[in-house]
Amino acid sequence: MNKLAPLGDDRWQLAPHAHVIVHETEDGGEFLTIYDCGAAQKPPSAQLIGNLVRVDAAHELLRQPTGYIAKLREDAMLVRQDDDHFVIRAHEPEGV
Repeated sequence: MNKLAPLGDDRWQLAPHAHVIVHETEDGGEFLTIYDCGAAQKPPSAQLIGNLVRVDAAHELLRQPTGYIAKLREDAMLVRQDDDHFVIRAHEPEGV
């Protein structure tokens, strides 16, 4: 899963201010690009093909002509539900 830190089976840590850009593809699928921060001038942390089913973490949603951007506002993790479906969930760091 590119450069995302694993949290266990099918779960990966997202940065607290991650931006998840979702582009809708011609075949009805989605292409997800994950950045640690929208302001950072860095390459994406991950790119994957799949559907982002929902975001269960504090976020701001910006609609775009080709999809949308989910700007996260808290620690979260990306969770694979099956081969091509993902959910973003709030994540409490260990020991809190």
